[in-house]
Amino acid sequence: MKMKMILGAIALLFTTTIMAQKNEEQAIEKTIRAFAKAGDENNANELEKHLDANYRIAMNQLFGSTEVSIMPRAVYLEKIRTKEFGGDERTVSIKSISVNGNTASAHVIMEGSKMTLNTIFTFIKDKNGVWKVLSDMPVIG
Repeated sequence: MKMKMILGAIALLFTTTIMAQKNEEQAIEKTIRAFAKAGDENNANELEKHLDANYRIAMNQLFGSTEVSIMPRAVYLEKIRTKEFGGDERTVSIKSISVNGNTASAHVIMEGSKMTLNTIFTFIKDKNGVWKVLSDMPVIG
Protein backbone atom coordinates (compact mmCIF):
# COMPACT_ATOMS: atom_id res chain seq x y z
CA MET A 1 0.00 0.00 0.00
CA LYS A 2 2.81 2.39 0.89
CA MET A 3 4.50 1.69 -2.47
CA LYS A 4 1.26 2.50 -4.34
CA MET A 5 1.00 5.83 -2.52
CA ILE A 6 4.60 6.69 -3.35
CA LEU A 7 4.12 5.76 -7.02
CA GLY A 8 0.89 7.78 -7.10
CA ALA A 9 2.64 10.81 -5.64
CA ILE A 10 5.47 10.52 -8.17
CA ALA A 11 2.97 10.22 -11.04
CA LEU A 12 1.08 13.29 -9.80
CA LEU A 13 4.29 15.29 -9.48
CA PHE A 14 5.40 14.22 -12.97
CA THR A 15 2.03 15.17 -14.49
CA THR A 16 2.02 18.54 -12.72
CA THR A 17 5.54 19.29 -13.97
CA ILE A 18 4.61 18.40 -17.57
CA MET A 19 1.50 20.59 -17.41
CA ALA A 20 3.48 23.52 -15.98
CA GLN A 21 6.09 23.14 -18.75
CA LYS A 22 3.33 23.08 -21.39
CA ASN A 23 1.75 26.24 -19.93
CA GLU A 24 5.12 28.03 -20.07
CA GLU A 25 5.64 26.94 -23.69
CA GLN A 26 2.18 28.22 -24.62
CA ALA A 27 2.91 31.57 -22.97
CA ILE A 28 6.20 31.83 -24.89
CA GLU A 29 4.47 30.93 -28.16
CA LYS A 30 1.94 33.70 -27.48
CA THR A 31 4.82 36.16 -26.94
CA ILE A 32 6.50 35.07 -30.19
CA ARG A 33 3.32 35.54 -32.20
CA ALA A 34 2.58 38.94 -30.59
CA PHE A 35 6.18 40.05 -31.26
CA ALA A 36 5.92 39.04 -34.93
CA LYS A 37 2.49 40.64 -35.41
CA ALA A 38 3.57 43.95 -33.87
CA GLY A 39 6.63 44.02 -36.14
CA ASP A 40 4.55 43.12 -39.19
CA GLU A 41 2.22 46.01 -38.39
CA ASN A 42 5.05 48.45 -37.55
CA ASN A 43 3.42 48.88 -34.15
CA ALA A 44 6.42 49.88 -32.02
CA ASN A 45 4.27 50.63 -28.97
CA GLU A 46 2.83 47.10 -28.97
CA LEU A 47 6.20 45.56 -29.79
CA GLU A 48 7.83 47.36 -26.87
CA LYS A 49 5.50 45.49 -24.45
CA HIS A 50 7.08 42.18 -25.48
CA LEU A 51 10.73 43.27 -25.22
CA ASP A 52 12.79 43.16 -22.04
CA ALA A 53 14.55 46.45 -21.21
CA ASN A 54 17.84 44.71 -22.09
CA TYR A 55 16.63 43.45 -25.51
CA ARG A 56 19.25 43.18 -28.27
CA ILE A 57 19.50 41.83 -31.78
CA ALA A 58 22.80 40.03 -32.36
CA MET A 59 23.53 39.93 -36.08
CA ASN A 60 26.44 37.73 -37.08
CA GLN A 61 27.67 38.52 -40.57
CA LEU A 62 24.32 39.81 -41.86
CA PHE A 63 23.77 42.01 -44.87
CA GLY A 64 27.27 41.38 -46.24
CA SER A 65 29.11 42.16 -43.01
CA THR A 66 31.95 40.01 -41.70
CA GLU A 67 31.38 41.27 -38.15
CA VAL A 68 28.97 40.72 -35.32
CA SER A 69 26.67 43.72 -34.89
CA ILE A 70 24.57 44.36 -31.81
CA MET A 71 21.45 46.48 -32.16
CA PRO A 72 19.97 47.75 -28.88
CA ARG A 73 16.28 47.91 -28.12
CA ALA A 74 15.88 51.67 -28.70
CA VAL A 75 17.47 51.50 -32.16
CA TYR A 76 15.34 48.50 -33.13
CA LEU A 77 12.13 50.19 -32.00
CA GLU A 78 13.04 53.34 -33.92
CA LYS A 79 13.60 51.28 -37.09
CA ILE A 80 10.13 49.77 -36.58
CA ARG A 81 8.60 53.24 -36.04
CA THR A 82 10.22 54.66 -39.19
CA LYS A 83 9.26 51.51 -41.15
CA GLU A 84 12.87 50.72 -42.04
CA PHE A 85 12.15 47.32 -40.42
CA GLY A 86 8.87 45.44 -40.27
CA GLY A 87 5.76 45.94 -42.34
CA ASP A 88 5.80 42.47 -43.93
CA GLU A 89 3.09 39.97 -43.02
CA ARG A 90 5.01 36.84 -42.07
CA THR A 91 4.11 33.28 -41.32
CA VAL A 92 5.57 32.12 -38.02
CA SER A 93 6.81 28.58 -37.62
CA ILE A 94 8.00 27.64 -34.13
CA LYS A 95 10.47 24.79 -34.45
CA SER A 96 11.30 24.34 -30.77
CA ILE A 97 10.95 25.90 -27.34
CA SER A 98 13.20 25.07 -24.41
CA VAL A 99 12.35 26.32 -20.94
CA ASN A 100 14.98 26.48 -18.21
CA GLY A 101 13.41 27.97 -15.09
CA ASN A 102 12.82 31.69 -15.68
CA THR A 103 14.70 31.66 -18.97
CA ALA A 104 13.91 30.07 -22.30
CA SER A 105 14.94 29.87 -25.92
CA ALA A 106 13.06 29.22 -29.12
CA HIS A 107 14.02 28.41 -32.70
CA VAL A 108 11.61 30.27 -34.99
CA ILE A 109 11.30 30.79 -38.73
CA MET A 110 9.42 33.90 -39.87
CA GLU A 111 8.75 33.95 -43.58
CA GLY A 112 7.44 36.98 -45.44
CA SER A 113 7.51 38.42 -48.94
CA LYS A 114 10.55 40.61 -48.17
CA MET A 115 12.72 38.00 -46.43
CA THR A 116 12.82 34.90 -44.32
CA LEU A 117 14.37 35.06 -40.85
CA ASN A 118 15.60 31.89 -39.17
CA THR A 119 16.19 33.04 -35.62
CA ILE A 120 16.97 31.97 -32.10
CA PHE A 121 15.12 33.98 -29.47
CA THR A 122 16.02 34.04 -25.80
CA PHE A 123 13.42 34.95 -23.20
CA ILE A 124 13.22 35.90 -19.56
CA LYS A 125 10.19 35.64 -17.31
CA ASP A 126 9.84 38.92 -15.44
CA LYS A 127 8.84 39.35 -11.79
CA ASN A 128 5.17 39.40 -12.84
CA GLY A 129 5.48 36.04 -14.60
CA VAL A 130 5.39 37.57 -18.10
CA TRP A 131 7.72 36.18 -20.79
CA LYS A 132 9.70 38.89 -22.61
CA VAL A 133 12.11 38.68 -25.53
CA LEU A 134 15.67 39.26 -24.32
CA SER A 135 17.54 38.68 -27.56
CA ASP A 136 17.07 37.81 -31.19
CA MET A 137 19.83 36.15 -33.23
CA PRO A 138 18.58 36.05 -36.83
CA VAL A 139 19.98 34.43 -39.93
CA ILE A 140 18.54 35.53 -43.27
CA GLY A 141 17.55 32.90 -45.75
